[in-house]
Amino acid sequence: MEAEESQRLSRVVRLVGLEACERITTSKVIIFGIGGVGSWAAEALVRSGIKNLTVVDADTVAVSNINRQSIALVSTVGQPKVEVIRNRLLDICPEANITTHCLRYNSETAPMFNLSDYDYVIDAIDSLADKALLILNATSARTRLFSSMGAALKTDPTRIAVAEFWKVKGCPLAAALRRKFKKSGTMPARKFRCVYSDELHPNLGPDIDTSGAMSFDKVAFNGALCHITATFGMTLASLVISDIINRD
Repeated sequence: MEAEESQRLSRVVRLVGLEACERITTSKVIIFGIGGVGSWAAEALVRSGIKNLTVVDADTVAVSNINRQSIALVSTVGQPKVEVIRNRLLDICPEANITTHCLRYNSETAPMFNLSDYDYVIDAIDSLADKALLILNATSARTRLFSSMGAALKTDPTRIAVAEFWKVKGCPLAAALRRKFKKSGTMPARKFRCVYSDELHPNLGPDIDTSGAMSFDKVAFNGALCHITATFGMTLASLVISDIINRD
């Protein structure tokens, strides 16, 4: 570990030890979805020592993203999210290996990714169909999957929790995924943990025009707050880091 990197990660090493820190720096992680959840997860991982990170997202930064995404600034509006996050992460860790894919993960692009090449897969996808496909593929691969359930329509970060997918309660997105799997007759190959919240508020404001943002088959644009989406992302990052630290 070079002197500058050693200084930058000194608090990590101090807490977890050199051996665990070295495992962190050599682990490979891929994140699907670099929005309100995924952007914070990516930043937390790199600040914690992850150096091999792949990010996948087809979207560009929109003005409506500024309230909740780490990459969304007035200066980055209109730029591909994966390129913005890459520049930001390299400014945090110049020696990091950040691979970008500006595309949507779906049945056409999924064959591009050998998920077994990664130690960890983080699912921060919004689209139900794409999310279900990633879950099926990741649980069938030799990798560890951590998935974000719905982070919109929530205000209380103390209600954010972690549970195995089939034990998630009170989350409409998790319920919709379970219905989809049961209807198709194809189930995830193994268990995986999710970040979720059972809190659910209605949208109280008007349906403001979001025509400048990609929808990716969303049925609605729901309200969301930064301290919720960021906590979801940070919790996903913590699951990865904790798993690496506690690995035999």
